[in-house]
Amino acid sequence: MDVEKFKMGWLVVAFDLPVLSKAQRKAATAFRDFLLDDGFQMIQFSVYARPCVSFARQETHLARIKNVTPPEGKVRAFFLTRSQWERAYVIHGSPAKEASAEKMPEQIQLW
Repeated sequence: MDVEKFKMGWLVVAFDLPVLSKAQRKAATAFRDFLLDDGFQMIQFSVYARPCVSFARQETHLARIKNVTPPEGKVRAFFLTRSQWERAYVIHGSPAKEASAEKMPEQIQLW
């Protein structure tokens, strides 16, 4: 068993934020920009993921997310181990074409 696959993982953030008013759109955009600035990658428009090397790192980024979550809408965060992430099915288009899940950044693999 490759134990390295269970030491690191991905913090995934999925959200549904209202965008009906100008203030709501501004808050949603600011939240997305924060995620990108904090090292998250956009997986889908409202789904972002960030590699984390430890549980402590995951807790740090989760605390940051809690501090910037807009007052309206829903945000869900969950952690997937590297092994779970690599077993994901990534399907593009029709007819369906399968692709590989994103790899851990090389810099993180050194940990």
